[in-house]
Amino acid sequence: MIRHCVLLRFRADVSNSDKDSIHHQLGLLQPVIPGFQRIVFGANSSPEHLSQGFDDGFVIEFVDADARDAYLAHPDHQRAGAALVDMLDGGLAGLVVFDLGDAP
Repeated sequence: MIRHCVLLRFRADVSNSDKDSIHHQLGLLQPVIPGFQRIVFGANSSPEHLSQGFDDGFVIEFVDADARDAYLAHPDHQRAGAALVDMLDGGLAGLVVFDLGDAP
């Protein structure tokens, strides 16, 4: 299993509705990508105050690296990803991606 963890630092002017729209777009890929098992979105709830401004995020669970790679290459992911980066504080600087799981 691969857990695709994405931490986000949105610009201050991005609305919850805009965030929900991106979540929806990414969630639509679950039935399209074989091996895309689950996606969870949310705001940081850690009491440690160590998020460094990355106060939102999501985790996608894939059965394996092939499923993750199919997701990454999918044109709908590319479109949603570009829209997401446009909403982030500093563009790509407002994004952290970390995959946990089996090596390819």
